[in-house]
Amino acid sequence: MEGRKAEKGEHQYLYQGISARPFRRVFSLADYVQVKGAAFESGLLKVDLVREVPEAIKPRRIAIASAAAGNDNKQIEHQKAA
Repeated sequence: MEGRKAEKGEHQYLYQGISARPFRRVFSLADYVQVKGAAFESGLLKVDLVREVPEAIKPRRIAIASAAAGNDNKQIEHQKAA
């Protein structure tokens, strides 16, 4: 975002409260955040942001079935490294 004040005309002011120097403001967005739109309303800049996470990175739910009593329960033993 950048801003500059318009060129001064033939006006003479007793007091000018806002500085006339140009400015620049930069924002760093988080990963997967996209700017959907922006509007300047009533002197305020409104920016619409959307976070779109790819399917490969989203957490997944995996159903785990419990073993019924009486079934052959096999236990895998961990062997120590030699």
